[in-house]
Formats: sequence, C-alpha cells, structure tokens
Amino acid sequence: MASPFANQIQNRNFLSPIGFKFTLAKEPKVPFFSNSARIPDINLGTAIQSSYLKDIDVPGDKVAYGDFYLKFLVDENMENYMKIHNWITGLGYPESTKQYADLIRNADGTLDPKNAFSDGNLEILNSNYKPTANVKFKDLFPINLSSLDFEATDVDVQYFTAEVTFKYTIYDILGTDGNPL
Repeated sequence: MASPFANQIQNRNFLSPIGFKFTLAKEPKVPFFSNSARIPDINLGTAIQSSYLKDIDVPGDKVAYGDFYLKFLVDENMENYMKIHNWITGLGYPESTKQYADLIRNADGTLDPKNAFSDGNLEILNSNYKPTANVKFKDLFPINLSSLDFEATDVDVQYFTAEVTFKYTIYDILGTDGNPL
C-alpha cells in the first residue's frame, strides 16, 4: 500500500525572483550585468468543433511562444549595449549589405548565416543559489533595444538599464541533468 504522504510536496521553499543567471553564446559580455529576465508565455491555439447545440473549443495543433525580454545594466563604455545595437544593425543592414555580411562572417572570413542567431540559457537558481533548472533558448535574435534617456537635471544617479527583446525558435525547460522537468 502506498504511503498517504506520497503526494505531499517535498520542498516547501518558494522560487525567488532574484535567483537567475543568463548566458548568451554569441555575446558573453551582454548578460554579465543582466538584472531582469522573463520566461516567455506559451499559448496553444484552439480549433472549434461544431455542434448543433454549442460550438466546442478543442486543443489545436500549434504552439505560439511569447518574446523573451532581458534587462541589463549598461556598462560605462556602453560595450554590452553596443553589442546588441550592432547585432540588430547587422540584421537590418540600414546602410549596406556589408553590415549583414560582417555579422555572419566567421573568423576565417567565410560567411555563415547561422551567425545571425545565438542560443541562450536562463539558469534558474533555488533559495541557496544553486542551479535547479535551465531554460534553453534556440536561435535567439534581437528585435528591439530600448533607448537610453540622458537627463542632466536628475539629482540622484540612476544607472542605465536597457531592455532587449528577442525572438527565437523554441525554448525548453530542463532539469540540471539536461532532462525535461
């Protein structure tokens, strides 16, 4: 006979909003000062099954993922901000197609369109700041970078925080062993 306590919650600690670490394969300097990240929403479309009484919603067959948002403190040389800025500029090449070619160029000079994307990992930490899960993003690319508003009349120094919005192919939430939770 199974124990009556088998279905009880074993860990009664709550997930902390400050327990995370983000890494970006393409630009390791960007996430160093990251101070806010959001696991994107996930939506399942529905289909409608007709009925003579009432139409019935049934699960659809396509999953839609929300955008990934990351906030980070901007270093005083703007190095991390400019990495994202130049990535977006390379993707959109507003002045010439050379900007895109420079973005996807390998160290040996060959062009690889895969260089326009980057994988990312949002590591979730428990209350003891030990890894408990990983959110693996595939093929991230930035679509928006917030502005930096300079204001000479501010009396208190509020260091700049920039927000970048990423699109991606898919994300998976995995345990520390690499298996799905």
